[in-house]
Amino acid sequence: MSLPPETGPADTGVIHDIGYRGYAGPRLGRAYATRSLFTQSLRAAYGLGRSGKSKVLPFLVLGAVTVPAVLFVAIAIAMKRDELPVEFPGYLSSLSLVVSVFLASQAPVLLSRDLRYQTVPLYFSRPITRTDYVRAKFAAMVCAQLLLMAAPLLVLYAGALLGGMDFAHNTGQFLYGLAAAALYAVVPTSVALVIAAATPRRGFGVAAIMGYLAVSAAVATVAVGIGNPGTTGSDSAQWTSLISPTDLVESLVNELFGLGGGLDRRHAPGGLGLAVFALVAVAMVVGSYRLLLSRYKKV
Repeated sequence: MSLPPETGPADTGVIHDIGYRGYAGPRLGRAYATRSLFTQSLRAAYGLGRSGKSKVLPFLVLGAVTVPAVLFVAIAIAMKRDELPVEFPGYLSSLSLVVSVFLASQAPVLLSRDLRYQTVPLYFSRPITRTDYVRAKFAAMVCAQLLLMAAPLLVLYAGALLGGMDFAHNTGQFLYGLAAAALYAVVPTSVALVIAAATPRRGFGVAAIMGYLAVSAAVATVAVGIGNPGTTGSDSAQWTSLISPTDLVESLVNELFGLGGGLDRRHAPGGLGLAVFALVAVAMVVGSYRLLLSRYKKV
């Protein structure tokens, strides 16, 4: 005969204190979150905080734009020249293709990856808004571009001063170069970010950005070359620079500061051209920023 099951006391459901306490400190808010996103995005543009292979291209490009500046300084000092053989803004324009490679490769890193892995809604679960997100990403890419172009300018400037070259002339050139770097960092970058935000595929974004920047620059170069045969060229061909963000900046800087020389000099044609080129540059930046805001309202 089986015995009846033993009955014990009912489970009391004791809750054990494991020492957990809720956060009672100050909330850092939107501004801190936006700054953190900016810092993280700026680091990501150079591969910092990511895998080793993510650092290869950014630092290769940094070396590619800086090493020629070192060579220019070394040659000028060795030959005891009174000034560097290159204008600071002209140095940047000669390396626009290399800078475009950096922009095309890193702009999708900041935007396309978040879209592909659907992490954008996670950002918006925090205090930051869509406007904060766009502002942080935009500022991070602009600063990354500016740092890339400021590095060789600092090398040229420091080398010129250490070589005993004229202080006033090189300081003026350095300031012109910084102004050009700021324009190069803002105008092409704004267009590239719009393209990067249009697709979650990084490869598509890289190809589209590089294709637009390279093709538009090539078309403008060919048009200016055809329009300036020998010494009887016309300024009408200079208007084609409006289709290329990089050529637009080069033409604007050359006309504004009276830089450049030769038959192939890019410049905004006259006072009217200067005003039109400046307005188009502003329209590119403002329009691209508005398109980015519109894009992320749908996410």
